[in-house]
Amino acid sequence: MWIVAIAWMYVAVMMAMAEATATNGTVLGAIITFLFYGVCPVALVMYLLSTPARRKARQAAEAQAHAQAETTAQPTESTQPDAGGLPAGDAVASERKEA
Repeated sequence: MWIVAIAWMYVAVMMAMAEATATNGTVLGAIITFLFYGVCPVALVMYLLSTPARRKARQAAEAQAHAQAETTAQPTESTQPDAGGLPAGDAVASERKEA
């Protein structure tokens, strides 16, 4: 994968140099040639080709976080609702009536 990117960048540099040294060429044209024929396509292709690796890394991180959460969050009596043995109170305060 990297050899193709390096080879394409070499071709893009050679095209940019040809544009800059040509009799009708300009340095601005060489920069635009390098960006649009070299940097942008290579960046897009490398991003697309690294998608499976990013997906695998994300799934591994999620699995590790899930496993860690399950091992550290053992239910105890203090984390259970009404573990204190006290009677449940009103969930909503009663509304006071005006006389």
